[in-house]
Amino acid sequence: MTGLLHIDSSILAEGSVSRLLTAELVARFGREIPGLAITYRDVAASTPPILSSAHFFARASGAEPDDPQLRADLALGRELLDEFLAADIVVIGAPMYNFSVPTQLRAWIDHLVVPGRTFAYTPSGIQGLVSGKRIIVVSTRGNVYAGDVPRAPFDHQEAYLRTAFGNIGVSDLAFVRAEGVGLGEAQKGKAIEAARRDISALRAA
Repeated sequence: MTGLLHIDSSILAEGSVSRLLTAELVARFGREIPGLAITYRDVAASTPPILSSAHFFARASGAEPDDPQLRADLALGRELLDEFLAADIVVIGAPMYNFSVPTQLRAWIDHLVVPGRTFAYTPSGIQGLVSGKRIIVVSTRGNVYAGDVPRAPFDHQEAYLRTAFGNIGVSDLAFVRAEGVGLGEAQKGKAIEAARRDISALRAA
């Protein structure tokens, strides 16, 4: 059985382009992949704990802390990581906020980057431990950043995601883009249709 983890991170509700497109992508895969098991997590509606020094050192030590809230945060962090590792396909809705990803999405990723679980320090450098996983990012942006355009150097959204997931060993990483959704309704419509064409072109399995 194939497992798919669907992550939404937009703080918008009905007006979210990334939520619209991730839902359509996951629905298409659900129709085309027999027995697909879908897990959904909305990290904007329920933000993962922000890493603190106490959380970091407790996670590294493996010891159960006395603080009940910290124990709960550690348990949720382990749940997030196990959920990610169990999925064969991960679909992530990632709108660009202030040239990067939403704080809520960054908080989720911080719980995935764990020494000994998803990467290891070796004499030759960092070695990613995650293999055989496919990640599809639905990237939405108010302006245009892809290609040879003036604002390309300001794109710290996709660059961060490529680095973060590449660092833990993910090599099958694809982006579906809806660009310029803040440049008027006509451009927004064109961006959504372009993204839908890209979704249609993705292999389901």
